[in-house]
Amino acid sequence: MQTVVITGGTDGLGKGLALHYLRKGARVLAVGSTHSKGEALLAQAATVPAGDRAVFLQADLTSVAAARDLVATIKSTCSSVDKLVLCAQRYRLFGSRTLTREGFEHNFALAYLSRYVLSHGLRTSLESAPQPVIMNVATPGVPLGRIHWDDLQLARRYSGFKATLQSFRANDLLGVAFAALHADTPIRYVGYNPGVVSTGMPNHLPQPLRALTKASFTLLAASVTKAVRPMACLLDEPPGERFTAFRATRQLPLKGSAFDQSDALRLHHLTHTLINAV
Repeated sequence: MQTVVITGGTDGLGKGLALHYLRKGARVLAVGSTHSKGEALLAQAATVPAGDRAVFLQADLTSVAAARDLVATIKSTCSSVDKLVLCAQRYRLFGSRTLTREGFEHNFALAYLSRYVLSHGLRTSLESAPQPVIMNVATPGVPLGRIHWDDLQLARRYSGFKATLQSFRANDLLGVAFAALHADTPIRYVGYNPGVVSTGMPNHLPQPLRALTKASFTLLAASVTKAVRPMACLLDEPPGERFTAFRATRQLPLKGSAFDQSDALRLHHLTHTLINAV
């Protein structure tokens, strides 16, 4: 039986993938921050044959310590992990700069640091599986945002848009660095941009932007069910290269600053120093 770990697994695409793999017979560990959403997922999973293969793990992934504890919990309960899907994100596009209790900028911590800790922390568990794959759900192929090398925590000139876009660019580099650092690993690392998907993301936006975004989703966004299909195909039959990037079904060329290996390794080492100071 395959083991699938999904962060953000109680909402949107993460929940859609969780239910998909439960129907396929996998054991699914769905990670989320909200108890009620976890209970709702388990209730829905109970309608699937052998739905007791669903496990909800509550974790605050804005915390590096909590992400490390999650890694330890998974490793203690699973002999191997076949698929790791990183979906956890909550857009904070507006409002003032917010720090986690460990002193990290919120977007950087949730959307990037948690993925860094889980990717590297679960590597040996993944390598015990016959065809291991990590899928980092972000925005490869979108030429917006950059790494603010002199101010990773955006203490100066903060904006929610700037912080969100930096976290997405950091995830592109995370995949590049993972493949470069682990040249002999059987893990296939996929950076994945699902495009516009009809999820609950607009609920966190202020009005009137919330209403406008929901209206545009109605017209333009793919359903979660439709968006999950190409993701599952890549997870089940990942490409042969150690790192690849996709926008929906289109494989992207690994060119330009978004996938620069020297930048990727630079960010890796900076991140390693940051989180080991916690």
